[in-house]
Amino acid sequence: MSTHHVHPQSYYSLTRGIKELDIQGPFVPSELLLTGDHAFPLAMNSKGQVLMAASLYGRGRIVVLGHEGYLTTFPALVENALTWLRGDGSDNLSVGVHKDIKGVADNLSKCSFQATVVGAFSENREVGVYVTDAYSIGADVKDLVAFLKAGGGVLIGGQAWSWAQQHPKENANLHFPGNKVSAVAGIYFTVHRGEVEILPVHPQIPSSWMALRVGKDFADDLEVLLRGVSRFDISKVICASEALVHGPLAFPIGTTEDGRVFLAGTYYGKGRVIVVTHELFFFEKELASFWNNAISWLDQGRKGLVGVKPKQHLLRESGLKYEETELRKDLSVFVCTAYSDDRVEEIQDFVAEGGGLLIGGHAWHWAQTHPGQNTMTEHSGNKILNKMGLSVLPATISESSFKVHVPTEGKNDTEHFLSLLRLFAGHVAQGEKLEEEHLKEHLRKLGVDCTNYLRMMAHDSCSYTNVLSILTGILKSNMPQVSEKNPVNTPEDHLLLRLGRAVYNVSQDPDALLPFLIKPLMPTVGHQRIMINANTAGEKTWISTGLYLFPGMKTEMIIPANMVNKSWMILIGCQTDYLDAEELKRAPYVHEQFLVTSEKMQVWNLWGGLIYLLAPPNTKVEGEEVIVQMAVPAPYYKSGVTTAAHWSFLRKSPSPWAELEFDNIILSVPSDVVRDLESLDEVEQLWNKIMRAIADLSAIPHRFPRKERIVADVQISHGFVHTGHPVMMNSSGAPQLVKTAVVGTKHMWGVMYGLGHSQLKSCWQFPPHTSECLGDLWSAYVHEVVLGINMEEAHPNLTFESRKSRTEEYVNGGKELSDWKGWVALETYVQLQYKFGWDAFKKVFAAYHEMTDFPSDNNGKMNLYAVTFSQTVGMDLSAFFKAWGWPIETATEEKLYNLDTWMDHPMVDYEMTLT
Repeated sequence: MSTHHVHPQSYYSLTRGIKELDIQGPFVPSELLLTGDHAFPLAMNSKGQVLMAASLYGRGRIVVLGHEGYLTTFPALVENALTWLRGDGSDNLSVGVHKDIKGVADNLSKCSFQATVVGAFSENREVGVYVTDAYSIGADVKDLVAFLKAGGGVLIGGQAWSWAQQHPKENANLHFPGNKVSAVAGIYFTVHRGEVEILPVHPQIPSSWMALRVGKDFADDLEVLLRGVSRFDISKVICASEALVHGPLAFPIGTTEDGRVFLAGTYYGKGRVIVVTHELFFFEKELASFWNNAISWLDQGRKGLVGVKPKQHLLRESGLKYEETELRKDLSVFVCTAYSDDRVEEIQDFVAEGGGLLIGGHAWHWAQTHPGQNTMTEHSGNKILNKMGLSVLPATISESSFKVHVPTEGKNDTEHFLSLLRLFAGHVAQGEKLEEEHLKEHLRKLGVDCTNYLRMMAHDSCSYTNVLSILTGILKSNMPQVSEKNPVNTPEDHLLLRLGRAVYNVSQDPDALLPFLIKPLMPTVGHQRIMINANTAGEKTWISTGLYLFPGMKTEMIIPANMVNKSWMILIGCQTDYLDAEELKRAPYVHEQFLVTSEKMQVWNLWGGLIYLLAPPNTKVEGEEVIVQMAVPAPYYKSGVTTAAHWSFLRKSPSPWAELEFDNIILSVPSDVVRDLESLDEVEQLWNKIMRAIADLSAIPHRFPRKERIVADVQISHGFVHTGHPVMMNSSGAPQLVKTAVVGTKHMWGVMYGLGHSQLKSCWQFPPHTSECLGDLWSAYVHEVVLGINMEEAHPNLTFESRKSRTEEYVNGGKELSDWKGWVALETYVQLQYKFGWDAFKKVFAAYHEMTDFPSDNNGKMNLYAVTFSQTVGMDLSAFFKAWGWPIETATEEKLYNLDTWMDHPMVDYEMTLT
């Protein structure tokens, strides 16, 4: 059932007419712990302790007070509660009141409710609401839960701290009588005493960072689960998912050395859950002892039947009683994988009413095969687990040995989301000191955890909205305004920048939040029509719209029906690099993607950005029209389309990003570098020459199947330039991209390297040796052929002295192939170029285009390259390659025996000199 907006309306109904609750009297209440989606607080003290709460279960409702004395102390609250509990539209005014709290019935004698005092619920099951203390439930537990689930109302008052003193070895969450009913709805009486004070009744559901707390010491649970287990040793590497532990009764069991969770447990209602983030763990014999412990813990001593779907072979080794079956009510424990959402509510109710659930599965494969979809809300396992306080993430874990989780007494559990968030919130709110040791790692983890948690989009969950409210408040007071002139370099500011985007994207009032996150906002213009043509091969393709969204702007896009649900995406922002640096000049993550799932899409990006459509591989679309309702035209030049008059207007656009699209390349640069360019003719001619040269050396047609892209950003993930699609470069080099008078300076070498790297083929690469050098061939070629700059002058590492020194060092070091990499490896190709020229490389690459069967190992590929180059130039080069330490085989030499040997190759001189 949908609970959207139910909680605020319910809270108003329950507290109507009440200004404050004075609980300073003789009663010492229990703190209440809330879990799941439906529980919400009614009264919270200044320490963040919940002392009164309400919830939903099935079709019914429940109100829980932290002391039975409150049932008679606050008659107005009780009357509001009874009205709410009987449900909307119900005309059943009968109320059953347990005899031990007869005073409630006395207070109701003057109102419209018809109260009947009973010795047990079973004496009158036709009531609309049943009122009891938390100690007198007895044999009525099963009937009361069924009554609640079917639509009845239950009002319970009591405290568990004195019961805990009398039952020191019992688990109050499961065995305290009141919890046997209230827990199914996500409200637990805890053993902690609540501090008493006058509680103001706020107009909204109370919220506090101090309410963020882990609700139990799990040492006793871990003692049972880890009996006889010291490590989780896996015989083969399994690529598991990471788990997020976020519920107050959830806890890690198995973690990696750096604290990532792969095995976790939780209490949910009256039941228990264990999740392992790959189902193959079920088949590991080395884990048999743990699975025995786990099933026993989940079974809670009932020694009941274990149901398994599908077959999980761990049970065959355990000797446990089990049956391969679908979920049934008579099971004690149910074992399943996380890949089906057929019976989500049934599984949740099964656990809430006391069952045990063991579930295994990962989310990384689902995320890879469902791009643009929300793993937290759409993955089958998370549909089951989220409200239980656990989630399975796309992030992977591939280690083969894991430690067991041992909490450190007296210290916060930094592997638990709530503990980390409380630490940071306390630091912000009250200046509580954060421990310096591992501070960066902990805040980094909190940023990742918050981002994943917020993606649950659980706005109907009070615990979720409490977290969202806390994070929103933190951002409103502390959001750094990052820029090139105002970089941030503290772990706290890094976290806040990450949170800004995550909170904004899920905020229910983002417009109100926006002024606290970014300044200033810019004007908008509307209604732009974009013609879409795409003919993609095997790669996703960016399609520029020439439009820009300012930070925080939202727009609607009208998409043709034949592009909906076909894996098309909308991208806002060309800066797709994720930053992980000590000093940030922009937020770490500044682009947004939206999967096209309807003909009308609302899109936005907190940080703004150019608008793109991402065409999926193997897609053909011609002449389709996309309408963008509100956006700003960017300085966007498209070869053959943009006129001189139009460019004169566009280059003055207030968009901070510009884009120049030529025949085979698209340049995304800060607009400042193009505003004074009245004509782009020379720039276009130069880039067309450059791209033709790149195609010539690659021996491919001049028209690229997908245009290359370069993005010049204020800060990139590593280096001054790095490869990819797009090639990323630092914006300080952007003028060199568009001003022909300065082309050929040092900034162009890396750019050409990036473009060349895109031309590399695995059949003639030998990783890791050539991973960082082969792209430089295209740099050298473009500089010599297009820019007229000899390679020795184009890069300091290619001067004669530098090359000679490196080669001598390599030869003197024994010509170890492990040292043949980077600039050393490039020297091999430079020597070939000096001898045979660029045409030889073109012919070699052309020869590879004609081949279909390639070796997969480096030795085989290197021998094939030696044969191919030798045959191309008509000379046996095997001695040359052997002189470089290549593993040239006898069979290769035999293939080349009829060719003249290159006797005077450059390496001969080095070897003679060193001998």
